[in-house]
Amino acid sequence: MSAPLLSDSEALGLAGAGEARILELMREAAALRDRAWGRALTFSPKVFLPLTNLCRNHCDYCSFRRSPGDPGEWTMTPSEVEASLAAAAAAGCSEALFCLGDNPDSAFPAYRRTLARFGHDDTVAYLEAGARAALRRGLLPHTNAGVLDREALVRLRRVNPSLGLMLESSSPRLCDRGMPHHRAPDKRPSRRLRMLDEAGALRIPMTTGVLIGIGETRRERVESLLALRALHARHGHLQELIVQNFTPRPEIALADRGEAGDLEMAHAVALARLLLPPEVSVQSPPNLNPTRTALLLSSGINDLGGISPVTADYVNPRHPWPVLAELARTVAREGFELRPRAAIYPAFVATEGWLDPALRGAVLAEQSRLARLGDLAAGAALGRAEPSVARGPAPAEATQ
Repeated sequence: MSAPLLSDSEALGLAGAGEARILELMREAAALRDRAWGRALTFSPKVFLPLTNLCRNHCDYCSFRRSPGDPGEWTMTPSEVEASLAAAAAAGCSEALFCLGDNPDSAFPAYRRTLARFGHDDTVAYLEAGARAALRRGLLPHTNAGVLDREALVRLRRVNPSLGLMLESSSPRLCDRGMPHHRAPDKRPSRRLRMLDEAGALRIPMTTGVLIGIGETRRERVESLLALRALHARHGHLQELIVQNFTPRPEIALADRGEAGDLEMAHAVALARLLLPPEVSVQSPPNLNPTRTALLLSSGINDLGGISPVTADYVNPRHPWPVLAELARTVAREGFELRPRAAIYPAFVATEGWLDPALRGAVLAEQSRLARLGDLAAGAALGRAEPSVARGPAPAEATQ
């Protein structure tokens, strides 16, 4: 039996931990990770499909979002989606990650006209079509489309083994004037927590996470983790939690803000592992932390999230994915094996009610294929591809 989780008051007391206490927390988190997950470090071999970068929010740290007519605006055409899926299948990818800005339908009439020319009434219909195309090629869809209502969740559950929504922060203070979420209505914590709650009630395996270094306090980070823990206690639906660090870029409003240092990241990761139940996977993106692999392992991560051998990280285009064979050697030096996993975690496949019956065959087949791949330390097929150059897809002609 695992040790009881820290109480809310105990967790909040750790917000002010000094360096010596943080080192203790790291050791405790790593030991808990070893008991729950062993020494296999997993990742999801994915293709990144940024369906559109149109977004009604204006977050001060984002270089992804655009409005119609902005330089670099795009909406992927159906043929571009199919081409990306074909390349992913040929490269042995497992996950088709569909990602886009929040609520472009509600903000941009030109985008709605684009969807109509593609034959779709709304973004969810386009996502449904893309997910079915992915399934036809043996890829498991995982959609992160921002805040969705209950009807959209029901529709996407039928064609996605799992869905995602980053909480980022539960702090309303970050929405005040002059703060990074002030011009981002869909980043109001109440809206994001409500969707995560609805997803749990619908028994959808969810990926969520917190964003570190955008102006939040340590206490607010802990409060965000506790809010997610409370949701998981109610529904048991959080399959993984991402601890993602903000990285400054010259084109954003927060260009001059420094990113979280090693100790801050270690503190955040260790607390995520210690506060969330052991069955919740904890990950941190390797392309945003290229020199921190050992640190993150020592802090308790068991997963590296999605890594693509065929497409760039369009949200963080200055940060290429690691080459898998090199990453496998790095983690082996720390005593871990790098192993591929599916977009839905095994516990949710094994338990009735979490997976639409129509998806079970595809998920079981993919789990079996990935298990046969095994350890990538020798440089399996997925490790041979070099990361793509970071650039957006060519803008769809219909959006011009």
